Amino acid sequence: MISVAAFRLELAHRAQQYACSRSLPHSLSYGPLPTVCFQTDDEGLHGNFHPASFRALMAHPDWRKRLRKVHTSAKSILPRVDGNRWRELDTCLSSDALLMNVFCHPSVIRSPGLARTLGIAARTSPQFGFPARVPLGSGSGDRTEVDMKIGNLLVEAKLTENDFQYAKESSLLRYRDFLAIFDASLLPQKGEYYGGYQLIRNVLAAHANQCSFCVLLDARRPDLIETWYSVMKCLKPVPLRTACKVLTWQELSRILPTTLQKFLSTKYGI
Repeated sequence: MISVAAFRLELAHRAQQYACSRSLPHSLSYGPLPTVCFQTDDEGLHGNFHPASFRALMAHPDWRKRLRKVHTSAKSILPRVDGNRWRELDTCLSSDALLMNVFCHPSVIRSPGLARTLGIAARTSPQFGFPARVPLGSGSGDRTEVDMKIGNLLVEAKLTENDFQYAKESSLLRYRDFLAIFDASLLPQKGEYYGGYQLIRNVLAAHANQCSFCVLLDARRPDLIETWYSVMKCLKPVPLRTACKVLTWQELSRILPTTLQKFLSTKYGI
């Protein structure tokens, strides 16, 4: 199994080669394991995105808002560039950027193959950063934001993240439906912390919004796939369990347009 550090290094190396071979404006972060952050070029395109995906993204007001997410650690790890404020989706390691590269592409949205693979209606437009409002026991909803909602499917995208996060039992018990949906005694644990916290929230979000759920991750991360199955086996309702799935970027790439396949292969090794 590839380590997370080695995986990040591979993606950064690919991104730097991609940028240099095409003379794309970019900067390297400081530190022993530098990553690549892209900038918009003179033609108004962005090196971190497939051209067709970026044009569609910029033409859609709600999608374009996602580009405003500030890179929270940019001041300490990235050089200052005149007139540029680094954003989260500038980095080559961004799972959100990868997700939007795929699902903003005009041909992908129109693809019957994608609709069949995901189990959604054809020609469905995605919503990025869906506010799921998972119900709490207090009667209010939390601030969970799911990476994407497309039709009746919620999607969580992962790339180089370490894990699905851990949370104390008390944090999980805040959710109204937690004990009705999960067998807590079977969930992966480290002391008083439960693993797969993001997955648990997303499944609860799917239940509350009457949606199915899919986690999208890289086949080079069997550790994340293992965590997925360790959480999903704890689901009590059989219909909800069958409405949850895992899909790798590699599996998804097989049904994508050829130019997008080549982009993902060159830049991400997918």
